Amino acid sequence: MAYQGSFKLKGSSTSAGAVISASNFGRAHFVRVQTQAAANTVTVKEGSDVIGTMILVTAGDSVIIEKDEAHTIETTGNAVGSAISSPR
Repeated sequence: MAYQGSFKLKGSSTSAGAVISASNFGRAHFVRVQTQAAANTVTVKEGSDVIGTMILVTAGDSVIIEKDEAHTIETTGNAVGSAISSPR
């Protein structure tokens, strides 16, 4: 289901057609990730320690992740990520 809500963009998005590789998105606290691949695993890390993982099941699925500044996000498949303000 497409995201229905509002938020402020806080930076450029990652490149389409590529995996997200250990990005802290300019130390953003909120990041929107939209998968371009089915069964795409999204991982949040602090250094090499895994904080958590989740799977976006269908291409087009998206999630807003709240993270600490130092945390990085990576995906196993193609996805687009953008730093945003709090969606609350």
